[in-house]
Amino acid sequence: MGPLEGRHVLVTGGTGSLGRLLIDRIRTGEQGHPDRIVVFSRDEAKQHEMRLALQRREVATDDAVFAPSPVDFRIGDVTDFSSLSAALHDADVVFHAAALKQVPTCEYAPFEAVKTNVLGAENLVRAIREQRLAVQTVIGITTDKACKPVNVMGMTKALQERILARANLDSAPGGTRLLSARYGNVLASRGSVMPLFHAQIRHGGPVTLTSTEMTRFLISLDDAVDTVFAALRDGGPGETYVPRAPTARIADVAAALVGDRDVRIEVTGVRPGEKTHEILVSEEEHYGKSIWVHRNGTSRAAGSDPAAGQGKVPVTDERMDAIRNIKTMAGSPDADRHFRSASRHLAHGLFVFGPRSPVNP
Repeated sequence: MGPLEGRHVLVTGGTGSLGRLLIDRIRTGEQGHPDRIVVFSRDEAKQHEMRLALQRREVATDDAVFAPSPVDFRIGDVTDFSSLSAALHDADVVFHAAALKQVPTCEYAPFEAVKTNVLGAENLVRAIREQRLAVQTVIGITTDKACKPVNVMGMTKALQERILARANLDSAPGGTRLLSARYGNVLASRGSVMPLFHAQIRHGGPVTLTSTEMTRFLISLDDAVDTVFAALRDGGPGETYVPRAPTARIADVAAALVGDRDVRIEVTGVRPGEKTHEILVSEEEHYGKSIWVHRNGTSRAAGSDPAAGQGKVPVTDERMDAIRNIKTMAGSPDADRHFRSASRHLAHGLFVFGPRSPVNP
C-alpha cells in the first residue's frame, strides 16, 4: 500500500506542467490509490482545458463542469487565505506547486512574486496551524534558483523553503511533516528553453541564446515527479530532496537540435536576473546532515563533492545521444511529447539534506 492509498490529495497550481503530470501519475496508483484528488488554481481556462482532457472531450460548454470527473477543481489563489483554507479543509497530502516561476516576470513584478511564492506558503502553513487541520504531509515544489539566489524568483522560493522547514517546529509528534523538492530546469515545462528552440527551428530561426557559456541542470518532467514522490515516500520533516543531475551547456543543446539545418544561432545577451551557472546544493547545505538516495531505494551518507557535475560542463556522449533522439523531431509539432522519454536518464539519484542524521548504507 502506497503513501497516497485512501488519501485526499490537494495540488496547488495543479494546472501547470508539473502539476498536470503529477496528477496523471497519481492517478496510475503507483503511490497508492487516493480517494480524492483536488486541483486548486486561479486559472479558469487551464482548469477547463484539463477537465476536458480528463473527460476525453475535445470541446464542451459549461456543462463540462457538472460532468463526472476523476479530479475535482477549485478556483482560488494561494494569496487568499480564506480560499486556500477552504481547499485544505479535508486534505491529507498537499503538493504545493503554485508559484510565479518565470525569472523575467518576477524581476519586473517582484512584489507579486513575494505574494505568490512567500505569502502563499505562509498562508498554507498558517491555515494548517491555526485551524488545526489534519494534513499529514506538505511537499513544496522549489527550484535550484533558490540556492544562493541572485534573482527575485530564487529569493522568494528560498523563503518558501525556509517557511515550510520552520513550520515543522509547530507540528506535534506525528503531526504534519513539511518538506521540499528542489530541482533544475524541466525540459518540457511551459516557458522552458527546449520548446522555444523547437519553435524557432520550425520557423527557420534564428535560435536565440542569452550566452554561449550558460549552463543549466536539465531534467524531464518524469524525473521531477520522481523527486517529489521520493520525498513523499521517504522524507522527514524539514528535509529537501534534490535530484543529482548533470549540467548541459545550452549552446551545445541548441547546436545539437539545429544539426545540419540552415538555421542561425544568435546570442542576445544575458537577461535581468539570469545566472550563468546554477547550483543545486550549496556547500553549506552539503556539509550539514546529508544523505544520498539511490534510484534503487538504498541510501548511504553523502560523501561526494556537491560541486561535481556543476558549472561549465560539456554535454556528455550519453546525454548527446538523448538530445540527438529528439533532434530529429525539431521542426515537428509532435516534438514536445518526445522530451520525457528521451531525457529520462538525466537525473542519477538524489541529494537529501535537512535535520535528520545521515543514513548508513
